[in-house]
Amino acid sequence: MRIYNNPLPDTWKELSQRPQLELEFLESSVRNVLNRVKKSGDHALRELTLQFDKVSIENFLVSEKEIQDAGNNLAESLKNAIRTAASNIEKFHAAQKREVLTIETMPGVTCWRKGVPIDKVGIYIPGGTAPLFSTVLMLGVPAKLAGCREIVLCSPPDTSGKINPAILFAANLVGITKIVKAGGAQAIAAMAFGTESIPQVYKIFGPGNQYVTKAKQLVMEEGLAIDMPAGPSEVLVLADETANPAFIAADLLSQAEHGEDSQVILVLNNEALVAPVQNEIERQLSILPRKAIAEKSLAHSRIIILNNEKDVLAFINEYAPEHLIINTKDPLALSAQVINAGSVFLGNYSPEAIGDYASGTNHTLPTNGYAKAFAGVSLESFLKYITFQQVTEAGLRTLGPVVEEMAEAEQLVGHKRAVSIRLNNQLN
Repeated sequence: MRIYNNPLPDTWKELSQRPQLELEFLESSVRNVLNRVKKSGDHALRELTLQFDKVSIENFLVSEKEIQDAGNNLAESLKNAIRTAASNIEKFHAAQKREVLTIETMPGVTCWRKGVPIDKVGIYIPGGTAPLFSTVLMLGVPAKLAGCREIVLCSPPDTSGKINPAILFAANLVGITKIVKAGGAQAIAAMAFGTESIPQVYKIFGPGNQYVTKAKQLVMEEGLAIDMPAGPSEVLVLADETANPAFIAADLLSQAEHGEDSQVILVLNNEALVAPVQNEIERQLSILPRKAIAEKSLAHSRIIILNNEKDVLAFINEYAPEHLIINTKDPLALSAQVINAGSVFLGNYSPEAIGDYASGTNHTLPTNGYAKAFAGVSLESFLKYITFQQVTEAGLRTLGPVVEEMAEAEQLVGHKRAVSIRLNNQLN
């Protein structure tokens, strides 16, 4: 990790850059995949699965037997852990339900807004070097709570043509039955356009690598909705002298092991903290099973020293991290000044891994600075809100002349007449 000591504010934008593939190559490659699936459906999907996942798939849909076998082959301790996490996630998201609020804006004019579930949604679950069965809970639980009628789950198969059993168990636990053996940009294309085997959906959720993220962005051009740009994982850790260096190192490595294109940022208020943290990183990295991946992630990660608290907060809000850990003397006070972050973890005993799995909050979060404008997934992500209004005859007599005046000023006579014909009818 390269160290930057009190970098000037005009360098912060550059320091906030995430690692990326060459954009021109990335976009052209993903567009090719999308076009092939759009044109040739299952045939293209089979070719692309063989090309990228090195396996030939005849039937993309997971069978009931495969789901049952997955549950039978998992350790009971893991199944119980998944059940506990699902329960916490359900509690947190169920509490987000809103009552329909009816407002009478003036006598005889009543308005309300009602959340309606998105009918068909797609869920993408990464399954390459790390099969993220926890993401099944994060997306499947609120989708079910919202009342989405059809949920399609896509996850890449392994070289034997199977989906990780923990993913299948989690899907079955939350009630997802349409599970597809497909990954990468080709899975996004299949859900966006539909194929002979896979139904088209209206909105796609889920994190992924840069190919998956780019595919989600490109299918938006076709009118499909997505949850957010959620690419390679990242964390920013803010620490002071009260933080435990071992905890800091563990938090950084927990994100660095996600993927080679993940990024971790450490912000310190004192240069003296650098050496103890670096020593801990080296010690813990040496015994990390995913050491090779974490090393490549650390190569484009940074340690930034900022002595001024105002600068610290300004840099955090400029970086807009997916995950923000505030491990300082008074984390709650500092967190009140954070305006750009996906999810925030406070204090020595709130590792980001807690939110990744089981605290109850959602771990599908905006990356690459998109936290400046996007929120993480919530129950409302699976709803669309429809507004209603009902006007009585008396209400129209009061409000109608206002609309007539405004419509005439905008030279939309037809709008005015839609009101006038009703008012004249009342008079007659």
